[in-house]
Amino acid sequence: MRSLFPENVERYVGSLYADRLTDVQRRLRDETAAMKHGGMQIGADQGALLALLARTVNAKRALEIGTFTGYSALAVATALPADGTLVCCDVSDEWTQVARRYWREAGLADRIDLRIAPAQETLAALARDPGPDAFDFAFVDADKTGYDAYYERCLALLRAGGLIAIDNVLWSGAVAQPADSDDTRALQALNAKVHRDERIDLAMLPIGDGLTLARKR
Repeated sequence: MRSLFPENVERYVGSLYADRLTDVQRRLRDETAAMKHGGMQIGADQGALLALLARTVNAKRALEIGTFTGYSALAVATALPADGTLVCCDVSDEWTQVARRYWREAGLADRIDLRIAPAQETLAALARDPGPDAFDFAFVDADKTGYDAYYERCLALLRAGGLIAIDNVLWSGAVAQPADSDDTRALQALNAKVHRDERIDLAMLPIGDGLTLARKR
């Protein structure tokens, strides 16, 4: 289970999206699912949503914090124009080697700029070059205690009308209970913060493990 929906509903949704996957997407999903931490992979329905959102905002320059084996990056990069760029932040060379292989197979490697370093370092560098207001779309799916800092960095890097998608905001329902971990406390604090933030337009969706969409005003 990777969502809060009943298992039969989740399987139904998954079956609908399965027919729309490319061969590369399907093989990447299958290989990742067999890995020890395969549960960190987003669902095919969420990947489709990310691609749709990127197209909706006419994204040319996108940002991803937390890449894992590359499925979300593959979805977003597919939605970018041929001269578009997706900057991916991750600290694992092992996991992203899988990502690189499938990006090459999909013919999208030239659209993806993978940076292996702590995301805060990469985001600080991007704040200098290309600078504020340079990105159209961002997806955040990394360490939960870093979410607040990632949100602020992404908001500064996005242009007006740009969109941030933040994953795992429902945290298997734990955010609705007294916090029992730093991750839960961090997500509860972020959820409260963004709902008060007048710099954005906001919606929280119960897709996957919860996805917050924040549009910069």
